[in-house]
Amino acid sequence: MTTAEEFKAKGNAALQAGNTTEAIQFYTKAIDVDGANHVYFSNRSAAYLKKGDANNALADAESCLALNPNFAKAYSRKGAALHGCKRYNDSIVAYEEGLAKFPNDKGLQSGLAEVKKSKDRPMGGGMGGGMPGMGGGGGPFGGMNPFAGGDLIARMAMDPKLRTYLNDADFMQKIQQLQKDPNALMGMIGDPRIMEVLSSVIGGGRGGPDDDGGPPPPAPPAADTKAAESKVESKEKTPDVEMKDAEEDEEDDMGDMTPEELKKHQDKKESVKVKAQGNALYKKKDFEGALAAYDKAIALDPTNMTFLSNKAAVYFTTKKWDECIEACEEAVEVGKANLAPFADRGKALTRCGKAWHKKGDFTKAVETLKNAQLECFDKETQRLLKTWELEKKKKDMADYQDDAKAEEAKQKGNDHFRAKEWAKAVECYEEAVKRAPKNAPIRNNLSAALCKIMDFNGAKRQIEEALALDPQYVKAYARKGDIEVVMKENHKAMESYRKGLEIDPSNASCREGLQKVTAMVNSSGAMSEEERKERAEHAMADPEIQSILQDPVIRQVLQDFNENPNAAQAAMRDFSVRSKIEKLIAGGILQMG
Repeated sequence: MTTAEEFKAKGNAALQAGNTTEAIQFYTKAIDVDGANHVYFSNRSAAYLKKGDANNALADAESCLALNPNFAKAYSRKGAALHGCKRYNDSIVAYEEGLAKFPNDKGLQSGLAEVKKSKDRPMGGGMGGGMPGMGGGGGPFGGMNPFAGGDLIARMAMDPKLRTYLNDADFMQKIQQLQKDPNALMGMIGDPRIMEVLSSVIGGGRGGPDDDGGPPPPAPPAADTKAAESKVESKEKTPDVEMKDAEEDEEDDMGDMTPEELKKHQDKKESVKVKAQGNALYKKKDFEGALAAYDKAIALDPTNMTFLSNKAAVYFTTKKWDECIEACEEAVEVGKANLAPFADRGKALTRCGKAWHKKGDFTKAVETLKNAQLECFDKETQRLLKTWELEKKKKDMADYQDDAKAEEAKQKGNDHFRAKEWAKAVECYEEAVKRAPKNAPIRNNLSAALCKIMDFNGAKRQIEEALALDPQYVKAYARKGDIEVVMKENHKAMESYRKGLEIDPSNASCREGLQKVTAMVNSSGAMSEEERKERAEHAMADPEIQSILQDPVIRQVLQDFNENPNAAQAAMRDFSVRSKIEKLIAGGILQMG
């Protein structure tokens, strides 16, 4: 597993090579591993500034400052980022705040001086009009002076190699001369330091990492001009491979630390190594050893939530759900207190939710996953949340079921029904259905009550559900037929009554209902044209009627009734054909006589 320090080293190498996008990616990975290390935010701020993204550079500088208010470079980073945003007054305040704590810091001093120059310089100063002794478009830089930028000194202060030159009075005198007259460069081309500055400003350099810059390369002899130029040219393509060891990387950073801060810093680095040992033990399934290593890492650095999250992973693997939940919750609290990445906090909450789910507490599991999404939205977590919400709904419905309470609610509904309190009866029957969703008689009662409040569609849904639960429930067929008659679906009503009679030929409700609807069909001639049209429209809305009318056999029979009656009568001997024709007649689609 790659450590945060390894990601940082890769980021430094990328930044030295001028690959700012790649550097930012590596620094981000380092932050994901250890979000409490201020140096990673400082380095990423430098990378963003070098890329020209001053806003993100400012955000990282502020994060760095929040993690370590006693880190001088944090103020330099913030001042340079604000300078890049052209917020000159804010930049001055940032530098002055840093100098109040670190009055001898060269980077802060030079950065403050430069931002004050930029603030006082008229618009377009130092960039237009050409060079002295040259036309507006003349000179080696086409009329532009790359050394005249207001933030040149701030850029140099942010670069680990260039900032060492700021203490050299002769070198600074050369820079001041170049800011006034870039043509003087031809006489200084033998100085590799000047060429490094030129390479940085032309390449858009805005500072480097805090701790992995390495020593500057040895200067070639002044007479060897070509060799110097060659080295400057290759400098932008290849990073310095002789990087300092990790222990030496942050020598500059630790210079302003108190003994207590130094010990804390060393403990943090040691904690990362101990965590790696714990990870190795976890992979070997030595869970007790892994827990001991993570506990040691926590003792060294209690501000890093990753160690607690790793403990939670061990507990989850060993199915110790309560311990896992406790470790996850503690990790999130530590993460919030120490500004850990939102993604890390979201992952810890997701694991916590999974532990609640394993315990069977769906309510806490769903609630915890929702909190995880608030910390950091994740598509996989969202899919898991939707699945669990559905499972919770089913579980809640199952937990709510109680036959005794269902019977109690049913009896209350019956009392309201007899008292003609239809709305209260519906409410009680609905409660009974929730308590016993597979009780067909309760749904039949609910259907009857819904009919009383004229909700025939709802009544039909309930009676169909009752028949799905009990296909032999004759009373339900009778009620279904009655509802279909009211809804002017006579063809369906006839079929419902007949199905009931097939089960119980002596059922009076089905027999009387069938006689009634048959009489209605036979007396259709006495209906008004409007009534016949309404009944036919109801029938045409039925997918079954539509299917019958599209049946080529039925279409031929209907044609034969007009052109070949004998063939039509022969076709009617077929039970299937006859039943379909009767449905068309019952629906008012066909008129007999």
